[in-house]
Amino acid sequence: MHPVFLQLGPIQIRYYGLMYVVAFVVGYFLVRALARRRGILRGAEDVLDLLLVTIPFGIVFGRLYYVFFHWDWYRAAPWEIFMVWLGGLAIHGGLIGGALGLLIVARWKRIPFWRLADVVVPAVALGLVFGRIGNFLNGDAFGTPTTLPWGIVFPSSSPAGATYPGLPLHPAMLYEAIGSLLIFGLLWATRNRPARAGFFSSLFFVSYGVVRFACEFFRGDSLMLGSLRAAQVASVLLVLGFGAWLLAGRLWRQARA
Repeated sequence: MHPVFLQLGPIQIRYYGLMYVVAFVVGYFLVRALARRRGILRGAEDVLDLLLVTIPFGIVFGRLYYVFFHWDWYRAAPWEIFMVWLGGLAIHGGLIGGALGLLIVARWKRIPFWRLADVVVPAVALGLVFGRIGNFLNGDAFGTPTTLPWGIVFPSSSPAGATYPGLPLHPAMLYEAIGSLLIFGLLWATRNRPARAGFFSSLFFVSYGVVRFACEFFRGDSLMLGSLRAAQVASVLLVLGFGAWLLAGRLWRQARA
């Protein structure tokens, strides 16, 4: 894997950033199509407003979440906090930031928050697929050593290769990419189902919580809370919280007129 897609003199275009651009473009058209079908955004400008608010919030909070768990490193090199193109965005932090951005847009456009969230989550699931492919090409979000035939030896210049030089590793980021693609398939297959506001959002968060909890067992660079993996703690909270709301609120049923 080579992290650089294109070199223009001193300027590098990296696969990691390129995947986020692809996710943005695909997300724009996907959200636009779903919003039009459900009649909650007036046009292309509203969709662009939505993405231009939620994506920066997601990136900033994803970075802050990651930096928090690596503060000893960034305290010694604070300028690297801004070097997001090298990797280091935590998805759970990104989800928090994206939700805050979504809340701002919902109030701005006067749209019920959960109706808007239900339109956005399929694009989030698909965006996670592209993001994890970017991690693979960048050699981060890597797995633990394995003897399985699909283990991958990463270049020594990558974070994975520097941590486990010469050892085949679980492609943990690709496991999560596959899981996220399945989540997108589930959301897309049920997109026309009449249900209460929040159903698709809950389905996404519960599904992602399960996928991430499972994939984290194979990660070789987990963020830790003491002896616990932070992503697994956050994932359990997602599953319990949104699972309880999904069941107690019977969100799969259509609201009565």
